[in-house]
This record gives sequence, C-alpha cells and structure tokens, in this order.
Amino acid sequence: MKVDLETGLLNQANFVPSPNCDERPEGTAIELVVVHGISLPPRQFGGQGVEQLFTNQLNPEDDPYYKTIEGLKVSAHLFINRKGEVTQFVPFHLRAWHAGVSRYQARDKCNDFSIGIELEGTDHTPYTASQYSALKQAVQAIMEAYPSIPKDAVTGHEHIAPGRKTDPGPYFMWAAIRSSGGKA
Repeated sequence: MKVDLETGLLNQANFVPSPNCDERPEGTAIELVVVHGISLPPRQFGGQGVEQLFTNQLNPEDDPYYKTIEGLKVSAHLFINRKGEVTQFVPFHLRAWHAGVSRYQARDKCNDFSIGIELEGTDHTPYTASQYSALKQAVQAIMEAYPSIPKDAVTGHEHIAPGRKTDPGPYFMWAAIRSSGGKA
C-alpha cells in the first residue's frame, strides 16, 4: 500500500467520500493513528451499515439500533472489513470525525492531529488475520507518507477516551501491529 500525498488517498483502498470531515487546523501535523472497532448493526458483520453511517445514508427504519444514532455525523479515514478489504472515507490531509472528546499525551481534540482507522468488529470478538494484515500495511504506508507520526503513536480509541469508549477492546492484539510502529 502507498499513500498518494497529492490526494491523501491510499492506493489500495476503495474511496467512498464522506461529507463528515473538514480541514485540519492550519499548521497541524498528523501525529497519531487511532484504531477503532465498529459494527452496524451491533455485533453484525458484512452489511452496509458502516458505509451508510459515514455517508449520512443510514436509514433509521432498517434496524432498531439505528434510531438511537439517527442524525449522528461521524467518519473515519479508513474502514477495514472482516475480509481485510479497505475503504477510505476521508483523505488523510482532512480531519475525519472519529475520536470525539479525546486526549492523547496532554493534547485534546485528537481529530485535529490523527488518522482514524475503523476495524469491523466488536470489543469482545477477535479481529481477523486479514484485518491485521491490512491494518499493518495501512499503518506502514501512513507512517511512510507522514513521518511526523512517531513510531509508537498508534493507539486505541479506548486509550484516548477512557471511560467513554472501549474499542478496539481486549481482543485486539497490539503485538500484531507493533512491528509497523503501533503501540498501546
């Protein structure tokens, strides 16, 4: 995988643009990768729910849970499904809306300086080998393209929003991406 610095896109990702993004604050370098876990409907894999959520196309009538998140405006830069297929929703130079209220090493507003990667899964389901492979390749490509990201600056949503978020959860194997720079 390789990042095109002109477009901010990963060459091996399917690009589906999300309207839920904006410019990063002027002069802000990308210095963090945040790993998340998501499934929509909850605990169900393989559907279109995540893409629909990130593109504001989620129909609240399709699942009772969707009514609880109706109108939610969120996104991530990348989504990796259970097969290891990568979809990009936001170019890396733009700010995706994935972290919410967050703090990393005494810095608030992690969306400003991070790249968000969602893995299809739940806190209590192991992620797949294909997902770890795609995640590792994506993180390596991102770090090569953005050398402002320290080698140990890959963390979980649970670490930047403790008490509020729990993903990617206890089944996430941090050792599987540490060789690409990631560390809890």
